[in-house]
Amino acid sequence: MNRATGPAAARPHDDARRDAMYRKITWRLIPLLFLAYVVSYIDRINVGYAKLQMSSDLHLTDAIYGLGAGIFFVGYALFEVPSNVLLMRIGARLTIMRIMVCWGLVSAATMFITTPMQFYIARFLLGAFEAGFFPGIVLYLTFWFPAARRARILALLMSAVVVGGLVAGPMSGWILQNLDGWHGLRGWQWMFLLEGVPAAALGFVVYACLSNSPDEARWLSEDEKRMIRIDLPKETAPHASTPPVEAALDALRDPKVYLLSFLYFAAVCGGTTLSFWMPTMIQSLGVKSMQTIGLISAVPYAFGALAMILYGRHSDKRGERRWHYAVAVAIGGAGLALTSWTAAYMWLSVALIAIAIAGSVSSLPVFWAVATTQLSRQSTAAGIAIITSLGNLAGLACPYILGVIKQSTGSLTGGLLIIAGVMLMGSLVMVGSGSIRRGAAALRPALIEKMPDAYAR
Repeated sequence: MNRATGPAAARPHDDARRDAMYRKITWRLIPLLFLAYVVSYIDRINVGYAKLQMSSDLHLTDAIYGLGAGIFFVGYALFEVPSNVLLMRIGARLTIMRIMVCWGLVSAATMFITTPMQFYIARFLLGAFEAGFFPGIVLYLTFWFPAARRARILALLMSAVVVGGLVAGPMSGWILQNLDGWHGLRGWQWMFLLEGVPAAALGFVVYACLSNSPDEARWLSEDEKRMIRIDLPKETAPHASTPPVEAALDALRDPKVYLLSFLYFAAVCGGTTLSFWMPTMIQSLGVKSMQTIGLISAVPYAFGALAMILYGRHSDKRGERRWHYAVAVAIGGAGLALTSWTAAYMWLSVALIAIAIAGSVSSLPVFWAVATTQLSRQSTAAGIAIITSLGNLAGLACPYILGVIKQSTGSLTGGLLIIAGVMLMGSLVMVGSGSIRRGAAALRPALIEKMPDAYAR
C-alpha cells in the first residue's frame, strides 16, 4: 500500500477536519452563550454595587445585606434540578429563553423594593428564575464537544464570569454616580432597571439563534454530524430515554455527586465572596467615589479572565485535572486570607484580591472538565444540577457569614479567614482523593468503583 494514500496518511487530514468543525461550532455557539452569561453575572452581582447606596436608603445592616445577597442561592438550589430535567425534555432553546426573560424582569423589578423583606423576596426569585442557566449550559455543551476539548471550551465560556465582573464595576459605578436623582430615582434603581432589561431581550435572541442539538443544526453538514456522533459517547446524547425521576434518583444515590459538590463548594467560595463584598472592601480602603470603586473593581476581574483562559488551555494540554484544581483553589484561598493584613496598602490589597479571583475562577473550568466525565448516562443532567445546587450553597453561606462577622466585629478579617480555610480544605481533598481511592479499594470495592478515576490522574 502506498504510504501517501494509506489510513495513517488520512489521519492528519481527519484531525484537521475535526479541528475545523469544532472551531465552527465554537464560533457559532460560544459568543452568544458567552454574552448571555455575562449579562446573567452582571444581574447576579450588581447588588454589591447597589449596596453602596441602597443600604442607607433601606436601612440594611451588613447582616441583612449578607443574607439577602446569599438568599439568591436558596432559590437557585431549589430549582436547578427541575430546570435541567426540563431542558432534557423541551430543549435548550426554550429553557434558556424562559430563564433569561424571567430573571431579566425580576432583576429590573428590584428597583421597586422598599423594605428588607422585599429585598429577600426579590433575591430569592432572581435565584429561582436563574436556576438551571449555568448547569443547563454545561449540559448543553456536552451535546457538542467531547471531553478532551471541554476544559478549554468551558474556560472560554466561564471567563464570562470575570468579564461580567469587569463590565459590571465601571458600568454600575457610572450609573450610581451619574444617574442618581435623575427623574426622581436613585442611582441603584436606575442600575437594576438598565442592567435587567437587556437580559430579557437577549432571551429571545438565544431562542432564535441556538439549535437544541447537532442533529437539529442546519449549519452542520451530514458529515460533520456523523463526526460528532463518533466523537461523543452515547451517554451524553441530548435525548436520553431515562425517566426524569429515575435520573434524579440515580444522581442522588451516586457518591461521586457529593464529593464533586464539596469540591465545587470550595471553588465557588472565593469568587462568590468577592462578587458581593469587593465594592465594600474597596470602599473600606478609603475610596469614596462610586465611579472610582467600579473602575478599581475591574482590575481583579481583568486579571482573572486572562488567568482562567490560559489555565484551562494548560490543563487540556497536559491532560491533568487534579493538581490544576488543587493549586488554583489553594492560591485563591491564600490571596483571600492575605487581604486581611493589607488594609493599609490599597494597591497591594487590590493585587491580592486579583490573585484570589484568578485562583478561584481558574479552578472552575478544570473542575467541570472532571465532573462532566464522571456522571453516568442516567444521571448526567440531574447530577450536574445537583452538584451546582449544593456547591452554590457557598453563595448563601459565605456572604452571610461575612456580613454577620463584619457587623459584630467591625472587620471582614474573621470571615475571610474562615472562607480561605474552606478553600484550602477543598484543595487538600482533591490532592488526597487519589490516595483515598486506592487505599479504600480493598475495603469497599462497590463504592470505590463509583469514585472518579479522573482524580487519580
